[in-house]
Amino acid sequence: MGVRIRPLAAAVAMLFAGVVPAGAETQQLDDVVVSADRIRPMPEASPVAPSRQQQLRAASSDTASLLRDEPGVSLYGTGGVSSLPAINGLADDRLRVKVDGMDLIASCPNHMNPALSYVDPSNVGKLTVYAGITPVSVGGDSIGGTIVAETRAPQFAAPGQGTITNGEIGTFYRSNNDARGANLSATLATENFSLWYNGAYSKADNYTAGRNFKDYTATGRAGRTLSRDEVGSTGYETTNHVLGFALRGEKNLFEVSLGFQNMAEQNFPNQRMDLLDNQQKRFNLRWLGQFDWGQLEARAYREKVDHLMDFGRDKRYWYGMDSGGPGALNPTPCWPLGPNCAAGMPMRTKSDTTGASLKADITLGQNDLLRVGAEAQRYELDDWWPPSGGGMWPGTFANIHNGERDRNALFAEWERVYSPQWMTLLGIRYEHVRMDAGKVQGYNPAGAGNQGRDADAFNARDRSRRDDNWDLAALARYTVSANQDIEIGIARKVRSPGLYETYPWSTWQMAALMNNFVGDGNGYVGNPDLKPEKAYTLSATFDWHATDRRWEFKAMPFYTHIADYIDAIQWDGTTNSPRSVPLRDQFTVLRYTNQSARLYGLNLAGQMPLASTDFGALGLKGVLNYTHGKNRDTGNGLYNIMPLNAKLTLTQKFGGWDNALEIIGVAAKNRTSDPRNEMKTSGYGLVNLRGSYSWQRLRLDFGIENLFDRYYEMPLGGAYLGQGTTMSASLNNVPNGLVPLWGTPVPGMGRSLYAGVNLKF
Repeated sequence: MGVRIRPLAAAVAMLFAGVVPAGAETQQLDDVVVSADRIRPMPEASPVAPSRQQQLRAASSDTASLLRDEPGVSLYGTGGVSSLPAINGLADDRLRVKVDGMDLIASCPNHMNPALSYVDPSNVGKLTVYAGITPVSVGGDSIGGTIVAETRAPQFAAPGQGTITNGEIGTFYRSNNDARGANLSATLATENFSLWYNGAYSKADNYTAGRNFKDYTATGRAGRTLSRDEVGSTGYETTNHVLGFALRGEKNLFEVSLGFQNMAEQNFPNQRMDLLDNQQKRFNLRWLGQFDWGQLEARAYREKVDHLMDFGRDKRYWYGMDSGGPGALNPTPCWPLGPNCAAGMPMRTKSDTTGASLKADITLGQNDLLRVGAEAQRYELDDWWPPSGGGMWPGTFANIHNGERDRNALFAEWERVYSPQWMTLLGIRYEHVRMDAGKVQGYNPAGAGNQGRDADAFNARDRSRRDDNWDLAALARYTVSANQDIEIGIARKVRSPGLYETYPWSTWQMAALMNNFVGDGNGYVGNPDLKPEKAYTLSATFDWHATDRRWEFKAMPFYTHIADYIDAIQWDGTTNSPRSVPLRDQFTVLRYTNQSARLYGLNLAGQMPLASTDFGALGLKGVLNYTHGKNRDTGNGLYNIMPLNAKLTLTQKFGGWDNALEIIGVAAKNRTSDPRNEMKTSGYGLVNLRGSYSWQRLRLDFGIENLFDRYYEMPLGGAYLGQGTTMSASLNNVPNGLVPLWGTPVPGMGRSLYAGVNLKF
């Protein structure tokens, strides 16, 4: 299966032909940077400081959590290594997340394997957030911001140094959930050649909350119970490997990397299923060269994912009358599989992603830089559920069959410096998105939930679609003085729906419950008639700072209007139409639909030195985020909007010491999404202590999170489904306390002590 990029390649050739001088000579490549970066780029992205990355990676195995201090960023609670970042209220597929230049897609109906879950925190070299107006050169097929993650860059020996070898080995432990792991990196390099390996392993058990939050202990597994403060289905085990080599010459850099993930387990407290195996294999090829006119970069990549879900150890596995019936506290294994005996509910997903890009940064003059490029991606997905007995019998359920989502894109971006005070950026991007899916079937056409009716209706319709999307971005920066900058921008951004928003076809409650990537406990039905989301954003940054940035304060207001926002309405599987009377205070089934939405808010961030004392340099850092989201058609709040929140950090640096006291405050979440019956959460405050000491080659990190063991409910954690009979057809009846009941948000982790050590050699 090849990538259909011949027309795109021709367009790229014509595009570059007009801007690259004929017979251009190359120049020596020194640091592999854009020669036009003599000026501060626009917009100014927000990189996570390397020191902060080192400090946080001992506290979490979730790479997305490294973004927790960035203005405008919040995290959807999911599995232990797969949280989904949100930027100014927009999350998941609405963001563009790039890993080493690759656009990776979550291949799971619950989005258990997002892009950042394939990178261990120990292997992150650079992590950058574009939270305001995203340039078209790093945006595309998204309406929120962009997150760019880069693994460690290849190392080379200095001229005359000969062959070098170095590496790093580390380990960590966290007390609350008995989390432990290790990482290893090693490099063999000469002046022109580099070979490296990065590997990491992490494992954790369930964590406990600050107090009891439920009145039952049963899990639906014979002999297994959970204490009332234990948050079920929060354990995980994952291994990541990356092997790469690079060649560097005077003019070029050539890089190849191979990645492999074997995630043996990742359980989810807000999903009815768990990840029981996820294998990813990826290949990434990159060439970078500098010329006297600028820089040219080409990339090609391939990713294959094999993903398995079923019920983990904290959720009921055996179903049917032969297992003891729906009210059994300790269901028993049964045989043979059939209408009265079901062994779990296996769900399989396989995907194949192939992509390529070509980008050029062209210096047009002393004050002008032109960025042009082209991208192509082919994505193929199959999502099927083998028969396991009970209602999942006798055939295979095809959730998405032969799904395809292909993208071709072209962009051009002009950066202009008019004077030492004024600078502008203008960009345009075109994306062609093609989607399709094959015919489907249920477990049993005559079975429950109108499987035959829904499959026939889906198969009879035209399932292919073509979208032509245009992005526009315009920014301007005015330097008021050496201590003040103002940046303002406006953008139009467009995103086509994903496969899991478009093609899940069954209105059967049980099948719909398996399609949920927001963790609210509801079921979702796709909609092939969805229109692309079109976002119009106005954003500004007011930046006051010292000339050396020792102190700074930023205010970042934003406003976004989204036409054809993909929200959801409650759906009646019997009539295959919207519910005439909404269901309240319970789990339900919804169907994706286009509506209108509005988001606005303000992010504040700053830092300042406090004093230089005999105990070291003291400093203060702070961030405050506020986002308001509204569905303009219904007047309801948008789902999973983080309430007002702030963090204040007192820092101390003395010799090799780098310590911090963090105070976190989060307001109550009272504005929610009514169709989803989203739960409200109370406000809370937390205190964290962090410390580290660095020698020349050794670094020790330690700390206490949630120092006072406070109980709190995560505003973006979703509904608690971590244990029991999570696939019950009677969602709101609780036989013997086995069925998770609507109304319990997922609680956060209680007090946890952690320590990590890393040795460079």
